[in-house]
Amino acid sequence: MMDVGRHPKIKLLAYSEVEDISGYVGNFKVRIRKKARYVDETQCTSCGDCVEVCPVVIPDEYQVGLGSRRAIYLPFPQAVPSAYLVNAEECMGQNPIACGKCIEACEKGCIDFTMRDEILQIEVGAVVVATGMDLYDPTALDEYGYSSYDNVVTSLEFERLICSGGPLEGHLGRPGDLKFPRRIGFIQCVGSRTQDPERGNPYCSNFCCMNTIKTTQYLHDTYPDVESTVFYTDLRAFGKGFEELLMRSRASGVRYIRGLPGEIHADPESGDLHFMVENTTSNRLESHEFDLLVLAVGAVPSRSTETIRQMVSLSKSPSGFLREAHPKLRPVDTPTKGVFIAGSVESPKDVRECVTQASAAASRASILLNKDRFSVDAITAVVDADLCTKCGICAGVCPFSAIQWAKGEPAKVITAACTGCGTCAAECKFNAIQMRHFSDQAIYAQIDAMLEENPGESIVTFACNWCSYAGADTAGLGRMAYPPHANIIRTMCSGRVSPEFVWYAFRKGAPVVLVSGCHYVDCHYIDANRSTTRRIDGLWDGLEKAGVDPGRLMLEWCSAAEGSRWQHIMEQCEEKRVAVSEAEIKETRQLLNEKKTPGPRNPRSRDEHQPAEFRCLVCGESWDGVYQASQERICPVCRSNSVRWIRVKN
Repeated sequence: MMDVGRHPKIKLLAYSEVEDISGYVGNFKVRIRKKARYVDETQCTSCGDCVEVCPVVIPDEYQVGLGSRRAIYLPFPQAVPSAYLVNAEECMGQNPIACGKCIEACEKGCIDFTMRDEILQIEVGAVVVATGMDLYDPTALDEYGYSSYDNVVTSLEFERLICSGGPLEGHLGRPGDLKFPRRIGFIQCVGSRTQDPERGNPYCSNFCCMNTIKTTQYLHDTYPDVESTVFYTDLRAFGKGFEELLMRSRASGVRYIRGLPGEIHADPESGDLHFMVENTTSNRLESHEFDLLVLAVGAVPSRSTETIRQMVSLSKSPSGFLREAHPKLRPVDTPTKGVFIAGSVESPKDVRECVTQASAAASRASILLNKDRFSVDAITAVVDADLCTKCGICAGVCPFSAIQWAKGEPAKVITAACTGCGTCAAECKFNAIQMRHFSDQAIYAQIDAMLEENPGESIVTFACNWCSYAGADTAGLGRMAYPPHANIIRTMCSGRVSPEFVWYAFRKGAPVVLVSGCHYVDCHYIDANRSTTRRIDGLWDGLEKAGVDPGRLMLEWCSAAEGSRWQHIMEQCEEKRVAVSEAEIKETRQLLNEKKTPGPRNPRSRDEHQPAEFRCLVCGESWDGVYQASQERICPVCRSNSVRWIRVKN
């Protein structure tokens, strides 16, 4: 950290807070509040004279509440800059000045209570999110007695107790009476690997096992008389040198008991802790007594992560940690271009993994910043200003804020920020937005091809590229047999599925229509599948009002790894397809035609031989002509093919 503070090309803003991030890749605008320290950091020499006279004593956050600090303090020993700061909410010397002892003690005159917060506006090309993680609070687990007994501590609190810079200055003692503990017990998986949400989280926190093993080895090397016992369900030592360290710990005399204790009781006189535990290895019930118990608590997402996540439009996993763009191919990228993640903000990690990922994020950001131009996939949205009604609905549903809109002005797509999910195109009721390579015309053409012959034998399936479509691939690679009647239309997101696609499929004779996407909390486009759910709810109501069985429209979620789930979904769809008779299909087509349900909003599905004005989405060239669905059109200027054309007007 000191090297970072001295680096000529790194500007370190300590004691500061990011308030807002706007813009897009290569053009982010960040508003930062640099909080008033009330101490001139360029003049302070960290002599400590001010601390000695400060009368305010409060628990020290760095020492996890086991030590104390003053209202004027150094955040931690290696803080950069190495200068004191005043916590205005704790100090008695402000509004009005009731103390002022630190001002009198400072010979260099570094303390200034007239300082105010400073707002900084900076422009950056890339953003790296590394807000870290918090530790699980074991207070909810009453049986372990963390909130009742002083001699039950967390793993972090024990680290501070044995640290040379801790509250006991490296002299081991238990918090209750500062006596030297000769019998120390460690309880693993506190707040981790449980399906009960009131008792913790379902995931493994990664670092807890090795942290305990390292601590027991340290105790053996430093305090040979200490007896250490570890209670666990499974020990996960999967890293380089980890298994060897576990073997060393066992060889040094540390006892490892497979089983977690029940309710813990403390002796009111001695403070010793005792409990019963089922040793699943020896298959017997054992009684144990310890001077000190250490709870190996797991990790939870940092409280500050959610604020940053909303600023830069990132998605998160069910566990609450941020989601990467791809777990194998893009592990530090995010769905938002120009934003990268590093460290335990993505998942619980140890120091080595955090350093590795931080280096990868820095490399990815530097690759981006060294480019003269930023290339994007050619699947972005395009707004036709002539057809845009300036309603602004598209800007409201875009999960990446890639559409700029002002009242009375047509919408404008920021191509660099657009990820091509297609939610805006499905939401636009005026055909003013088209998707490159996933156009309405192309989707209608696929529906026509599926239902041209024997429509009753086809299941029209809309599958999102990242999860459902990949889940179908997984089922195929795993040789999982399922009915062959599903005809898949790949879309980048289930949010791309417009209600008109579904109505059109039913009018063409589809017995069943399936819309499938990522699991509700796993959307690759943050929350675009919320729009899918809203539209499908409306379609179910519309089908029921039209006299059509709404059960023929199915909505299912499937991830890329769930090949067996895709197989099950297809079996359910096949059961529904078999139950739909030819007479019901014919009746549905007649009902929908009579009730004039919403129809296609693009020239692909209209009658042929209609006069129309066309415009090329590549070069902007326009001309009048006659539309024919079967005719391929080539731009006379840039020679783009028909997928680059839209009809402007009849």
